[in-house]
Amino acid sequence: MCNMTFEEPCGDNATERMDSVEKALEEVLTAALPQGCITVGVYEAAKSLNADPDNVVLCLLATDEEDVKDVALQIHFTLIQAFCCENDIDILRVNNMRRLAEILEGVKPGGESMDLHCVLVTVLFLCQIHSLRVPISVRKFFEPCMTS
Repeated sequence: MCNMTFEEPCGDNATERMDSVEKALEEVLTAALPQGCITVGVYEAAKSLNADPDNVVLCLLATDEEDVKDVALQIHFTLIQAFCCENDIDILRVNNMRRLAEILEGVKPGGESMDLHCVLVTVLFLCQIHSLRVPISVRKFFEPCMTS
């Protein structure tokens, strides 16, 4: 099991740590996307979690300021978080959906925008991470997950 906890940022060192986490996450998503190892959308994520939770290693829950008041979305998040905790799936909260959309090329082939509120990264990507051109810092970020 890989547990990641992030302390409240305070001081320059905390800002540097958060910047490195942000960069590592961006590199992981960028590398996983062409491998087909990302599931996008609350409904699609719920289906994937239900079908095969053992292959999911990271769950991103993303919101913007207006989403905080969306009760239905918060209920979905609560259920997804509970399921992820029960199945030892790491969760990261993201508060910049615009940047997430840029990284994931947030438009479906038909021009329709994607639901980026929930994004899953699967094991298939992590098994291939050593063969990809992924920086060592990113590999270290996920190595404990790969050995569990």
